[in-house]
Amino acid sequence: MFSFAILIGIYSYLIFTLGILGLIDGKYILSLTLVFISIFAILIRKFKIKNLINVDNFLKDKLVIFLIALLILQSLINLIGVFGPELGFDALWYHLTLPKLYIQNHSILHIPGSLLYYSDMPKLTEMLYTSALLFGNEILAKFAHFLFGIFSLFAIYFLARKFFNVRLSILTVVIFYSNLVVGWESITAYIDLARTFFEVMALWGFINFLEDKNKKWLIESAVMLGLAISTKLLALGSIFIFLCLIVYFGISNHNKITKVFKNVLIYLFFSLLVPLPWFVFSFIHNGNPFYPMFSNIVSLNYNISILNPMKLISDVLKLLIYSPDPLSPLYLIFLPLVLLTFNKFKGSIKFILLYSLLAIVIWYFTPRVGGGRFILPYLPAFSILIVQVIKIFEKKKYFSRLFLFLIVTISLFSIIYRGAANAKFLPVIIGRESRDEFLSKNLNFSFGDFFDTDGYFKKNITSKDTVLLYGFHNLYYVNFPFIDSSWVKKGDMFNYIATQNSDLPKRFSNWNLIYYNSKTHVNLYILGGTRWVY
Repeated sequence: MFSFAILIGIYSYLIFTLGILGLIDGKYILSLTLVFISIFAILIRKFKIKNLINVDNFLKDKLVIFLIALLILQSLINLIGVFGPELGFDALWYHLTLPKLYIQNHSILHIPGSLLYYSDMPKLTEMLYTSALLFGNEILAKFAHFLFGIFSLFAIYFLARKFFNVRLSILTVVIFYSNLVVGWESITAYIDLARTFFEVMALWGFINFLEDKNKKWLIESAVMLGLAISTKLLALGSIFIFLCLIVYFGISNHNKITKVFKNVLIYLFFSLLVPLPWFVFSFIHNGNPFYPMFSNIVSLNYNISILNPMKLISDVLKLLIYSPDPLSPLYLIFLPLVLLTFNKFKGSIKFILLYSLLAIVIWYFTPRVGGGRFILPYLPAFSILIVQVIKIFEKKKYFSRLFLFLIVTISLFSIIYRGAANAKFLPVIIGRESRDEFLSKNLNFSFGDFFDTDGYFKKNITSKDTVLLYGFHNLYYVNFPFIDSSWVKKGDMFNYIATQNSDLPKRFSNWNLIYYNSKTHVNLYILGGTRWVY
């Protein structure tokens, strides 16, 4: 799976290279994609999954069969949401809009202004979405993100097999996949499941390093983390986690300080080398390789209260109980048991515990306006801790049955809850409702979304026109030529002005209103029917 993860990274970076060269074009991306599909097929043929998963053991264990059935059912429920139109705020804001603009401009470009300031951040997954939008629409991009969730399940299983038997390893996967935040992320064109996949791979590689002391695995882990950082800049925080683990491992094994320092440098070098092209891209355009971090756009707003341990405890409890993107209640239920039994954690499982504790610290000190999805990449490790507790109590039948009941019950609840949430997509999937009708009913036009609900723009705005936009936020469904006010510059030409949930600027007060949509809160203005220069 490490070769597969690296293959994804290479594919993404080659699309990035084509974009820098101004070669975002169907024929180039298609040729590249066909080559990588061929390589992927070869890897699949060489991947002896039967050597890693004993099918006979699976078929003999009825509980394992049942747990796999829960996973399949959960994935099918998630798949329903995948085939519906995109509604996710961030996806419509930039995860899909940026790839769409790249395709329109045939290049990866810096987009100035205050709206799409994420255009300079690392975007491994958005490169994949660029390919998806060239060959299809947002459904294909959503399916790609869904697959990262599936890949994560395999990675979690193989990591869990380092510590547990088949049954407990499958149980670990069920715990992770039954998180409501995982179910929701699985139906969107976000990037958090992609980051989760690479972070699990990084942890798996590091555990391999602990077991055989081969630096190959230390480098593999660092490369995986580099891919995670290339996916989402916040994954930089995980470097701190692994460096702490390297130092702890070195001290506990009485390694020379020079050897520990060398391992730290190796990990730093490779984990930062992978996202380096994106850092250079950002530095060229902003003078800041980590933009928008360490800028006035992303403000940490820290004060002395953040050092209060009670605030840490309070915030963690809020995360577990009140997160906007809900986590499984199992983490809260098992937290006291983990604290009570941690002294029984032996071998490399201790590093999973330390990794999890450090993950909470990293989550606490980083911007986390996104709710449960910001802790999502660390949920696999948390799930392993839960199963470790179950393993400790497995000889006490009462507790084992109670734990299993809780896990199955929460998994079934997740299936039912996500099934009810995804049911709204069924009419449009089976053709009883048009895509336009669905989007008109389900988008939030008061909170930044746009869609041409009555087809006015499609009928009246031609490819020769240009609309200057004011107040628009989520631009993915804007399917006419436009310039947004956040990046308009002197000399740009336009012949229409549209506003959404905002007033017309005073400098254009003499323009005439020709269209108003009470549902989308969009006004369209024209003056003389000629092109004007900003």
